[in-house]
Amino acid sequence: MKIALPFFAIAAIVAVIYSGVKFYNLQIFFGIVLPYICFTLAIVGFIARIIRWAASPVPFHITTVCGQQKSLPWISHSKIESPTTGMGVLLRVIGETIVFRSLFRNDRASLYKDKSRVIYSSDKLLWAGALLFHWFLFIIVLRHLRLFLEPVPYWVITLQNMDGILETTIPGVYISNVIVSLSVLYLILRRFRSRIRYISLPADYFILFLLGSIILSGILMRHIYRVDILDAKAFIMGLIYLKPLVHEGLGAMFYVHLGLVSVLFMYIPHSKLMHMAGIFLSPTRNLKNDSRMKRHINPWGYPVKEHTYDEWEEEFKDALKEAGIPLEGEDVRLRQ
Repeated sequence: MKIALPFFAIAAIVAVIYSGVKFYNLQIFFGIVLPYICFTLAIVGFIARIIRWAASPVPFHITTVCGQQKSLPWISHSKIESPTTGMGVLLRVIGETIVFRSLFRNDRASLYKDKSRVIYSSDKLLWAGALLFHWFLFIIVLRHLRLFLEPVPYWVITLQNMDGILETTIPGVYISNVIVSLSVLYLILRRFRSRIRYISLPADYFILFLLGSIILSGILMRHIYRVDILDAKAFIMGLIYLKPLVHEGLGAMFYVHLGLVSVLFMYIPHSKLMHMAGIFLSPTRNLKNDSRMKRHINPWGYPVKEHTYDEWEEEFKDALKEAGIPLEGEDVRLRQ
């Protein structure tokens, strides 16, 4: 059910949009009303989530490090893995967001042949799949800017030409489409493994199926259900400038693609995809590891009545003597 429910949910969304446009002429609803609703909810939800995170109190430095902390002058410390300066924190966050430094060190746990002990081995395939997926998805997003900007910047055209350098078909196949498709397929198949499937939630499959459907509908729209790029751009520009106008000939697959993208944006603030912003607000990543150089006191703390050891010893003096436990206070007084 964890796999079937998200799959049929995505299939139902696709079927509703496709049949609504194809047979009931609901282009205005699925092409104009639905995107406006979804993007409005996405912006409101995104801002609300950021405000809630930013307002959360972080009284202590709870950094997560994997390098030597700065201590004695003759002990070299890791300036990026265990940063004590703002520049070190910045480099650490940049490394986390660009090359997924923590995922690169991820290990895979498995049982030895005779199942007598647990062994750990490198799991770079997950890191490579995630890195390729994120980077080439970012390239696809940048390439789509040609639909939102007029005139189209030169660097967008250059990026598009480089992405489609393998012009083996007409229209040409984009390298990013192939790599992202294979990456999503790998991430989905990885979830089917027994150990990963056990800890996976329906939401994990839903977002992968949704991303896969968006990529697949885009590829189908480019190579099979041909869409006039000029009509598509005119339609998108009308949505941006709040002058929407339905264009004939866009086809049902265009509205399926647009509808899936709209659902994705609406779903982002309520899903794990918010890690795109959360990585910058995570106290385990954006704080300095300087607890040995500076004492961090909880600013929200309230006065607590202290109970020193001398007071405790005085309170239980008789019981301690009866048990034959020496009293430190009396020993100190005798030595004096």
